[in-house]
Amino acid sequence: MKSIFLFLLVVMIATSCKKDKTLEHEIAKINTDVQIERFDKLFSKVTSNKLVDIKRAYPFMFSEKYPDSFWLAKAKDTLQIQLFNEVDKVFLDIEDTETEIESLFNHLKYYFSEFNSPRIITTTNDVDHRNRIIVTDTIVVIALDSYLGSNHEFYGSIANFLKVNLNKEQIVVDLANEYAKKHTYHPERKTLLDEMIYFGKLLYFKDVMVPFKTEAERIGYSEAELNWAITNESYIWRFLVSRELLFSTDSKLPRRFINPAPFSKFYLEGVDADSPGRLGQYIGWHIVRAYMEQNEASLKDMLIKSTEDIFNNSKFKPRK
Repeated sequence: MKSIFLFLLVVMIATSCKKDKTLEHEIAKINTDVQIERFDKLFSKVTSNKLVDIKRAYPFMFSEKYPDSFWLAKAKDTLQIQLFNEVDKVFLDIEDTETEIESLFNHLKYYFSEFNSPRIITTTNDVDHRNRIIVTDTIVVIALDSYLGSNHEFYGSIANFLKVNLNKEQIVVDLANEYAKKHTYHPERKTLLDEMIYFGKLLYFKDVMVPFKTEAERIGYSEAELNWAITNESYIWRFLVSRELLFSTDSKLPRRFINPAPFSKFYLEGVDADSPGRLGQYIGWHIVRAYMEQNEASLKDMLIKSTEDIFNNSKFKPRK
């Protein structure tokens, strides 16, 4: 009996893998043909003669409250030149990033037929890492100086748990996250579970849109942090349930389990220091995954479902 079960399991996995490969092959045919526009390079070489042309091509990159003299001075500023040079070193070849963004856009077009590829424009923004990607319907702006590598000297004053993902491999993940936020409807986020499900939706969106990235990259964990979460998944769940935290509206809970942080705050010696931050997001991710496995819901449908719908119909059980 056991051998029959194992055989059926292998067949199911093989069938699922074949289906996934066929789907990805179909998506790759869409070919959105992404071309990244290197505004950062153009601006680094700007002169008084060229400024008019650059402003005409990229009017949205120049605030009207500043005169031309401001932009010319900025381009020649010593620190700005150093920024340009460091970006040039890391992004001398941007083809890999272009390919990944094209794959993301192919997936977006497949699942959202109304999606039209925007212009992709790179810039620098004085290492404002909290605003490293801006997405509109027609334009995406990526600040490359926030993706120079987690150990870069420019990031010395940034907390380790924040700078760990400031690398070029994370650009497409961050971009997918911005699109996830645009497509996710979750108006009420009063309880911890509301927050968990909301971020679970964002993470599931990335499962679908950037399957070529690892799970650790999608959630922004190191492999060791992801392994800790997997190993302790049952413990985390029992803690949240036994303390009756899921439906609590305590405003401190997002800071403990949802927001970026060096570790999650169970307030337990020997646990907190070893744990990664955002474990509420991690559990929410797996609740949403369970919901999608148990129900015949499309991605679009799931993204607008309420917390109650998803949680009550997920039949979620943590890994032992």
